[in-house]
Amino acid sequence: MPSTPPHILVLDDKLDICLSLEYILSKKGFRVSYAQTIEQGLLEDRNGNPDLVLMDMNYTSDTTSGSDGLALLKKLRERNPDRAIVVMTAWSNTELIVQSMKLGAADFIEKPWQNQRLFQILEQQIKLQNLEKSKQGLAQQLAEQSSTEILWHSPAMKKVMQQVERVSETDASVLILGENGTGKSSLAKYIYNLSPRRDKNLVSVNMGAIPDDLFESEMFGHIKGAFTDAKSDRIGRFSIAHEGTLLLDEIANMSMMQQSKLLRVLESGEYEAVGSSTTQHANVRLICATNAELRTLIEQKIFREDLYYRINTFEVTMPPLRERREDISLLATHFVNLHSKKYNRPAPKIKPSAVSALEGYRWSGNVRELSHVMERAVLLCSSETIDREVLNITPVPSQTSNHPLTTLAEAESSLIIKSLEKTDGCTAEAAKILGLSTSALYRRMEKYQIKYG
Repeated sequence: MPSTPPHILVLDDKLDICLSLEYILSKKGFRVSYAQTIEQGLLEDRNGNPDLVLMDMNYTSDTTSGSDGLALLKKLRERNPDRAIVVMTAWSNTELIVQSMKLGAADFIEKPWQNQRLFQILEQQIKLQNLEKSKQGLAQQLAEQSSTEILWHSPAMKKVMQQVERVSETDASVLILGENGTGKSSLAKYIYNLSPRRDKNLVSVNMGAIPDDLFESEMFGHIKGAFTDAKSDRIGRFSIAHEGTLLLDEIANMSMMQQSKLLRVLESGEYEAVGSSTTQHANVRLICATNAELRTLIEQKIFREDLYYRINTFEVTMPPLRERREDISLLATHFVNLHSKKYNRPAPKIKPSAVSALEGYRWSGNVRELSHVMERAVLLCSSETIDREVLNITPVPSQTSNHPLTTLAEAESSLIIKSLEKTDGCTAEAAKILGLSTSALYRRMEKYQIKYG
């Protein structure tokens, strides 16, 4: 039984029947309410929203034909087509049973009932209903996943999208780089949606969350009895993603041991579940994502160079939001509409002053931070518009007043050098001053060939 007991509504015109069913079903762990008339039954159904209705087909106004019961069954089904209804009757009337099943009854039982059969029917229907809810939830997740889109106007994103659209139709492995919050996972889903494998599974794994001792079980599966806690067979992520796409997020966080085992599968295309001697063949399209500078990690001997070349047949970098300011207004409007729908509120308009504040902000948290800011604005907004005060962000002050004009690359290079000088070469502290992640600072140091210390 689930932690919250299923609610069963009993509808019968006989009080002793209602009380008897309430007693035996409560003892079995169900939550029970009952009604003796059609009117009371409809009211109880509306107020209680039961998981299952157990209803008699004959009432005092018509004790044999079942016409009242059929009419009630039809109303209940119209109210909630997905809720299970089990009918019961004291008359062995095959035609009445057929009619009720045609109207949507899930099952039937005759009076006097056998407790064991009654329990079996009710528990089976509850399980079926829970399974259906799970399927609907999965279908909704897949629908949301398949509708993933990338919103952009900026030249920086135009270059990325042109590259992505060319590679998406192939099976080439893709490595997505970028700072935290830039939308690497969304881009991975976009690639999946354009790929020939879009009708198969997209399986996402946070590689930084898997300890070494569970890596093989998580990725390749295990068989029952393979180790102490292996109480049943487990399907690994490679098997779930078979003929589909496997997204390995935060891949830079893998230990050297994990890297070695992953590399073996990518090189040979073969793996075995833990405890099994049966070799399985990997058939997945691989997409990896990280905010780390992998070349730096290779130099530091904490990421395998041979694995790096296996996962980056095609490499794409998601630009930070400060490099795609043309997209900020578009994204902000999207997030306002999204969060307004989430909280069942009318979507407010964004005032020009608020747009200006958004475009002038640093966005160290990138698109993810923008989403959080607009969610907060939707919740705090007390009118039909969002102004800059509701945003509660401070735009970056202008840096041009006392400085001669220079190229963006020269200005960025100069700021990096000054920050490193100020922190005596501490890249972590310099990154904080610049509003960057440490890996993003390393990328820029490499780009501008800046060496310090």
